[in-house]
Amino acid sequence: MIKRNFNDLLAFVTVAREGSFTRAAARLGVTQSALSQTISGLERQLDIRLLTRTTRSVSPTAAGERLLRAIGHRFDEIEAELDALTELRDKPAGTVRITCGDHVLRHTLLPRLAPLMHDYPDINLEFDVNYGFRDIVADRFDAGVRLGDTIDKDMIAVPIGPPLRMAAVATPAYFEAHGRPATPADLTEHLCINLRFPTHGGLYVWEFDHRGREQTVRVDGQLVFNTSPPIVDAALHGLGIAFLPEQEFAPHLEAGRLERVLDDWCEPFPGYYLYYPSRRQPSPAFSLVLNALRV
Repeated sequence: MIKRNFNDLLAFVTVAREGSFTRAAARLGVTQSALSQTISGLERQLDIRLLTRTTRSVSPTAAGERLLRAIGHRFDEIEAELDALTELRDKPAGTVRITCGDHVLRHTLLPRLAPLMHDYPDINLEFDVNYGFRDIVADRFDAGVRLGDTIDKDMIAVPIGPPLRMAAVATPAYFEAHGRPATPADLTEHLCINLRFPTHGGLYVWEFDHRGREQTVRVDGQLVFNTSPPIVDAALHGLGIAFLPEQEFAPHLEAGRLERVLDDWCEPFPGYYLYYPSRRQPSPAFSLVLNALRV
């Protein structure tokens, strides 16, 4: 019986899932050239091509797909069982990977998880700051954070924050020069700072609600960003009207650097939820993270 090198198989699974030797090498902590040699050696040993390589991407062949389906989940099961063994330790340990946006990370996750990390120094947290709708199962995240109405039905969703309100803001100087919008429709006559979602490439459509009357507006302007901090900075530079959760602007509104408009069109809505697969057994480390965030 030929003894297999399971490190080679793990290397193959990682490359196949990442679709990139560069990303897989970073995840495994090896050089790209060493990883390429490992995969080539595995293919020679099996006498079959497992991956199709192009200048831009890497994808499994039919044989690679079959091998990935057969063994990929087994590595996941081993990893989950090793995490579960930390129940027998005096203090749980392990890594919890969460994909989320930068706003909820700064204002909710880090403040609430900081005490946990002091109490459990063997727990590590990895955050993927991303506005796209990541597939947390395929991308091997333990959990994700989204607004409640965007979560798939097969996920367990736990509220981790209070209701949110949006805010449309700009500098006093901007409003003095351009006037103040009285209704959401008036925004089409203003310079607005846009947010582009990376998943589908479209611009965020600004949504307003006043006493059950909903209105959406496609705004225009000179600036587009794919994350919120530069939107706040651009608004502070007087480059247009910004539209984000009001917490993003709180210190600048209190100091008078920014002013709010259309306040009565920004009603509260359900806030952020932590979600994770219903069929996955949470590790002790993840259970502690969940309890720390639960409201």
